[in-house]
Amino acid sequence: MSVYPEFQAADVPRETEPQQKPKPTNNGDDSAVVWTPIAEEAARAASVLHPDESLLPRPTHRRVITVANQKGGVGKTTSTVNLAAALAIHGLKTLVIDLDPQGNASTALAVEHRSGTPSVYEVLIGEISIAEAAQVSPTSPNLFCVPATIDLAGAEIELVSMVARESRLKEALSPEALDQLQPDYVFIDCPPSLGLLTVNAMVAAQEVLIPIQCEYYALEGLSQLLRNIELVQQHLNPDLGISTILLTMYDGRTKLADQVTSEVRSHFGDTVLKTVIPRSVKVSEAPGFGQTVLTYDPGSRGSMSYLDAAKEIAVRGAKEEGA
Repeated sequence: MSVYPEFQAADVPRETEPQQKPKPTNNGDDSAVVWTPIAEEAARAASVLHPDESLLPRPTHRRVITVANQKGGVGKTTSTVNLAAALAIHGLKTLVIDLDPQGNASTALAVEHRSGTPSVYEVLIGEISIAEAAQVSPTSPNLFCVPATIDLAGAEIELVSMVARESRLKEALSPEALDQLQPDYVFIDCPPSLGLLTVNAMVAAQEVLIPIQCEYYALEGLSQLLRNIELVQQHLNPDLGISTILLTMYDGRTKLADQVTSEVRSHFGDTVLKTVIPRSVKVSEAPGFGQTVLTYDPGSRGSMSYLDAAKEIAVRGAKEEGA
């Protein structure tokens, strides 16, 4: 495993930097504008949903990112849909591929995923193209989703006997196939396992994004995930690399969250985003309404944190590709 630069624990940010409170203005009349928490949240919500002058930089080439962690409950699907929504709302065409048989990403993006719906399963077995399976999400006209149906649950068994079983998704995501949708970003939401579906996702991508929950158990399986990524690099996809680590479910009231954050940063350095995602009820509630947190409660801390993380990803990518 490659050596990452040291990152001092003292530099660890507690959470996304708080915005400055706007100063009240008077403009010469007696009714001064008074700052209130509701007014501040409304202003934040407006900036999220109507980003007139804050469009994110477009990458010079298409980025295909696999979101993977074999441990469940660390925020894979939540991070996938909210990062994708943030990029789409801010002007970048984004495609989400739901490779988890549970279909939670499809639910959060409010796309049809009942049995019989054209889905990623038919794409993997070669019956339809990625463009034929993609649906536009109500979240944004820039956001597309290839849903997962219950049929995907048996896909790993069917793939075993297929030729080039590890590369089925890569073939489906050929440049010619993706040119029909012309996405700037492709996010692949993996199941919580290290099986054939996850291997397909890693073979099809150039980058891996690893969400890590700020708790001790989240670190236990990380070494096995890194080993699997190395194996894929060695035998199936030498272009694969860990581009981003996102710390999720951060609770600033606990010392454990700081300890996990410090340990992850000391091992992975600048690969870890400066933005951390706080533990938030709004983030958890949003999928129940078929929404991402950016549309469910755009002024919330969770929404602003995912927006900040998406900006970091976009800016980092633009700098790396422009270098």
